[in-house]
Amino acid sequence: MWRRGWVLAVCALLLALAFLLHSSIPNSIGNLGSLWETFLPWGGVLVVVLLVLAVLRRSATALIALLLPVVVWVNLFGGLLTGKSGTGGDLTVVTHNVNAENPDPSGTARDLAGSGADIIALEEVSAGQKATYEKGLGASHPHHKVTGTVGIWSKYPMKDVRPVDIKMGWPRAMRATVETPKGEVAVYAAHLPSVRVQFRAGFTAGQRDASAEALGEAISHDKADKVVLLGDLNGTMNDRALAPITSQLRSAQGAAGDGFGFSWPASFPMARIDQIMTKGADPVSAWNLSSTGSDHLPIAASLDL
Repeated sequence: MWRRGWVLAVCALLLALAFLLHSSIPNSIGNLGSLWETFLPWGGVLVVVLLVLAVLRRSATALIALLLPVVVWVNLFGGLLTGKSGTGGDLTVVTHNVNAENPDPSGTARDLAGSGADIIALEEVSAGQKATYEKGLGASHPHHKVTGTVGIWSKYPMKDVRPVDIKMGWPRAMRATVETPKGEVAVYAAHLPSVRVQFRAGFTAGQRDASAEALGEAISHDKADKVVLLGDLNGTMNDRALAPITSQLRSAQGAAGDGFGFSWPASFPMARIDQIMTKGADPVSAWNLSSTGSDHLPIAASLDL
């Protein structure tokens, strides 16, 4: 049992290095590093596969080697497995990529209006469905503005509403100052460009990366004491390409959520590419809402101002 399974042991060590040095995996070839980081938590499945093979091979060497990737994975993601949600909070926010081809925009608007959120950000609001969302959310959230395909609906008055240039050629990000009972909050709604996994080109994310840098720069120049970013960033908190944003803001799910909070695809969530992030406001709890007609799940958070 000690002489068998050396190949499995080497694979276990390589997997541990891939976890530990994920930020060092180069993006020069098909953005391989960002692709790995997008689905990094699912690397734990590879540990299970190697464990099964080691047991079948009856290799003590492979089983001992597997301890290393297990320890590294737990160090990276073990904190997400514990419950961190609290109670209370001054402001509840929701963000949802509603899908431009949503077959039931009325039902989606109704569900979001009943979520108890004070502020709702929507992405992929098509021109044909804009009026439906305005009607469905108008009674509960009378203050709203849609810029391009993103919009913000609020129970509280808004001012200084303006688009944010994220280098796409058309507006897919906006900023508004929301006047809450606990003071003003700068709220950003953003939908970064989509990414694709292609056989010839690999993980094509160049436009997404450039937009992330532009959005991060805009946030860095914001003078507001409290900033909340809501949106579909088409990337996870582990993806180094989102560092211009994630280096400044705190993830509500990471700070106060239970579990990984995967939001896409709605039918079998595998990654959290929808984000609620804050600066100057402390996340109290974070959770996913029930599925709507979209291919994304809506996500929510309660914040202490």
